Amino acid sequence: MMKRRIETQLAELIDTIPAVALIGPRVGKTTLALEIAETRPHRLS
Repeated sequence: MMKRRIETQLAELIDTIPAVALIGPRVGKTTLALEIAETRPHRLS
């Protein structure tokens, strides 16, 4: 998968904020959330 610019920012936010929302048009939010969840299974479900 292509590395997204927001991916680094999202990872930093998850470290400091207990809940992070991904909102916007149909452009890969679920895919991004699943990729982040693979590296942090205890953080996202």
